[in-house]
Amino acid sequence: MKKFKDEVQNNLFGIGEKNQYGEFFTGQSYLKTLLDSPDTDLLMANVSFEPGCRNNWHAHNDYQILVGIAGEGFYQIDGQAKKVLHPGEVVVIPKNTKHWHGATDDSWFCHLAIMKKSAKTTWGDPVTDDEYLA
Repeated sequence: MKKFKDEVQNNLFGIGEKNQYGEFFTGQSYLKTLLDSPDTDLLMANVSFEPGCRNNWHAHNDYQILVGIAGEGFYQIDGQAKKVLHPGEVVVIPKNTKHWHGATDDSWFCHLAIMKKSAKTTWGDPVTDDEYLA
């Protein structure tokens, strides 16, 4: 059985629905919007990943904050080593920085993603298996 499945599926925020942006992911992810209010310029969502799931290389024209919630995940900024992201850890991805994030190959994972509503995402190529496993 894959690690952290119950922890991720039953996390405080809920797993959400199959991700509407699935075309930009390798594997299955889930999305639950937590904040999209006219009273703020921020968006916040809980993104959950099945083991081995990751999003494509991409960049945002503004910063993005990732907060580990459950399980074990990876994130990688282009040109840097892949890093592990655990619950309670916070990563700030600088604006216009090519990166990806997702679950480890043997663990479910979820994180909060926080960014400005006005931020635009430019999607790139899928993360290859060689890149993912490196």
